[in-house]
Amino acid sequence: MYEVVLFDLDGTLTDPGVGITNSVAYALEKYGIKTAKREELYPFIGPPLHESFEGFYGFSREKAMEAVAYYREYYSDRGIFENVVYDGMEELLAKLKEAGKTLLVATSKPELFARMILEHFGLTGYFTYIAGANMDGSRTKKDEVISYALMAGNVVDLPKAVMVGDREHDILGAKKVGLASIGVLYGYGSRGELEGAGADYIAKKAEDIAQIVLG
Repeated sequence: MYEVVLFDLDGTLTDPGVGITNSVAYALEKYGIKTAKREELYPFIGPPLHESFEGFYGFSREKAMEAVAYYREYYSDRGIFENVVYDGMEELLAKLKEAGKTLLVATSKPELFARMILEHFGLTGYFTYIAGANMDGSRTKKDEVISYALMAGNVVDLPKAVMVGDREHDILGAKKVGLASIGVLYGYGSRGELEGAGADYIAKKAEDIAQIVLG
């Protein structure tokens, strides 16, 4: 059914919970803000960081970008590898690749960091292109990243492409570009969030994605 599969990174290919929340906590402490539980910071996983600092803590755009810079002080040194690949994910990628599918990454994380993470876990070779945001905060909206990934992968037949992600941003971004979408439940978004955004399919685990894509 689908010849091209685009994957979100955080919460979809890998579980970055420890690294991202440690990095956010580090940044918030610069402003005297302390969080009691790691789970309070899970909403930062997925959306563009500056939008989360603005939306959750009322930061101005300028202050939010400053907070992102603090976040990266910790993240680039330690947080980036406080991360694990989801169970069954490499097997899924190998199966799809063996079936002749084109695999792309479309993440709101800076492209530099996305490439470093996938290289670290030995997953780079599965993907035709790894598309992400720019370090200056541009190209962070999901539809922008998806469009960029499609262009880089020379994908023009949109009905044959599907976006896989764990948050509403992935689903809404896919819709805006004109792609079908698969919402995954093992990441950081709920079924209600994904179905509310209009996900075409729901996958509980990695192997469910293979069944949807391969039929």
